[in-house]
Amino acid sequence: MKKIKHTKKTDAVASKVVAKETCCGVGNAWSWTIYVYWFIILFFIAATFYILGRSHEFLHPSSPRQIVVEENLLQQKDYFESAKEKLAMGNLEDALVDLNAAVDANATSDIYTLRGEMYMQMGNYQKALEDFESAIEIDSMNAVAFYDRSLLNTRLENYDAALNDINNALASQSMKPSDVLTMRNLYAKRGQLNLWLKNWQGAVADYTNSLARDEGSVSASVYAERAEAYTALGEYQNAINDYTSAIRVISEQIQAAPNQDERESQSSNAMAYFEKSAALNLNMGNVDAARSDLESAFAIAIALNDEESSTRIQNLINGLN
Repeated sequence: MKKIKHTKKTDAVASKVVAKETCCGVGNAWSWTIYVYWFIILFFIAATFYILGRSHEFLHPSSPRQIVVEENLLQQKDYFESAKEKLAMGNLEDALVDLNAAVDANATSDIYTLRGEMYMQMGNYQKALEDFESAIEIDSMNAVAFYDRSLLNTRLENYDAALNDINNALASQSMKPSDVLTMRNLYAKRGQLNLWLKNWQGAVADYTNSLARDEGSVSASVYAERAEAYTALGEYQNAINDYTSAIRVISEQIQAAPNQDERESQSSNAMAYFEKSAALNLNMGNVDAARSDLESAFAIAIALNDEESSTRIQNLINGLN
């Protein structure tokens, strides 16, 4: 058996082998550990930036979709305001174009209501009804939409539906008031519907509620229509009192009428109320009061140059004499 002699050359070779083993074995394991550590660090950095980005988006939303929605809302408001201005000037066609654009941008209950009013003015009742229904579907407390649909149903002679709508308008107005409406006018409208439906007591109650309100000005027609309900109930003196009140309101308001046509219209109404009061006084045997009413009606007919009415009334006065 040969003995291996250890020399300096042999030791050097052994050292190189050990170094090579260390590099490819233990050293290689150390390199992979470093890669894993760096991967973990980079992962946490990326996750941190992602979380911060999401937080910023939540606190300061500025996504393209958000910007588009805001632009639509702005366009909707602009179109709506433009439509109202054109409507005030009587430009229905251009106002309708703006409202159609507002609906396309982002329709609200108020937009549908205004467009429905325009369709109703233009005689397109089916489209008006569809818009009022859309407005109510979006906002079930839209008193104006209920009121407008009541007016539409009245035109269509659907009085029961109109009455139901005005009831909803009253309820909505009491809970979510609209500046466009007043409870005085809503009660007066319901009184009118009850009058047409021959619900005399209901009409009297509604007109009384209307007159008790302090919103806006009193309408002479409310007194006159309550007088009709009183007449149907046989309460002639109450009816005469209401006709007298209606004439008083006209005498107070006629000077503030916007034009001559309106003043003549109010004067013609006062003449009719004097005649109705005269008929009631005559039924009650108050001949002198009836004559006084007819003479007042005759004076108005002369002032209006209404020859037909003046001749008729003069004949009635002659009949009393």
